[in-house]
Amino acid sequence: MNNKLKDDGLDYLFRAVLTLETIEECYDFFEDLCTVPELRAFAQRIQVAKMLSEKKVYSDIVKETGASTATISRVNRSLTYGCDGYATVFARMDQAKGE
Repeated sequence: MNNKLKDDGLDYLFRAVLTLETIEECYDFFEDLCTVPELRAFAQRIQVAKMLSEKKVYSDIVKETGASTATISRVNRSLTYGCDGYATVFARMDQAKGE
């Protein structure tokens, strides 16, 4: 993790997220925590990341997600130069599905 971000407040937030056990608990918690636009932005970014990891082209991603090319570029930069957080999540989700 980027050491510039690490602090007690984020640690507490992440520990809270790790206690969630169901999709419904996630909906309840994140609806309390975030605005609807923030949640939609998070959902859009992970959808963009998944599509990029599947080697989809920008035009298809724009069409399917409504994301701007700037958002797609930022997510792509995270996939290429980031901390591999997306890759970790996608691998675990695929493993949970039995792929």
